[in-house]
Order: sequence, then structure tokens, then C-alpha cells
Amino acid sequence: MSTRTRALFHATVGGLLLTASVGAYAANLGFLGDTPISYMKQRDIDSVKTAVLSALDAKQDGESASWVNEGTGNSVRIEASITPQGTAKDGDRTCRDVAVVLNAKGQSMSLRPQFCRDASGPWQLQKKH
Repeated sequence: MSTRTRALFHATVGGLLLTASVGAYAANLGFLGDTPISYMKQRDIDSVKTAVLSALDAKQDGESASWVNEGTGNSVRIEASITPQGTAKDGDRTCRDVAVVLNAKGQSMSLRPQFCRDASGPWQLQKKH
């Protein structure tokens, strides 16, 4: 096999493997197709984020706030229950877990992000490892 033919063969096989792996990855995310988050538009995301930050400031652990995406322009009604939990303090640093339960079209999904802030600074979403 010539060098040119071998290079073309390797490029073709590499392209097929890449295409197959991207397809498999996309197929693995198919389960998200009917979850509430799949119906959310950017304005919904911004609105629920504002509601979460408000709940972090105003609600005690175990006290829930409700959110509905009315006024965001989305034709799909999405609701959420937002419940801060597990407040932990270390000096001036405060961290809080938040239980967020989203509901849309008869489907429900639960999220549990953690936010922290120093003194009276803004709440920052924490990355989980």
C-alpha cells in the first residue's frame, strides 16, 4: 500500500470513528429529550436563576419558594420548587445546597446545586468534582 493510500485510509477510518463516537454520545443524551430542562429557553434559565438567588437570600433551610416561567415567552409551562438546604458557615464564607425540582409536561427532574459566598458578596455556583 502506498503512503498516499495508507494516509487516505487512516483519514477515512479516523473520520468514521469520530462520526460514530459523536453519534453514540448524542444517542446517550436522548434520555434528556422529555425532561423539563429540554423545554427551557434562555429567558427561562435566567428567570429561574434569579429565583434561586432570591431564595438563597430570603429563605431559611427547608423553606421553599415557587417559580413559574410566566412572562418568559415560552409556550411550555415550567414550574419549579426551590428549597435551600444544608447551610454551612466557615468564618465569613457561607455555602448552601439548593433542591430545585423542575416540572413540565408531566415530567419532573431534580437538581441539587451548591452556592457559596464570602461575607455579603454574590452567590457563586460551585463546581462539583
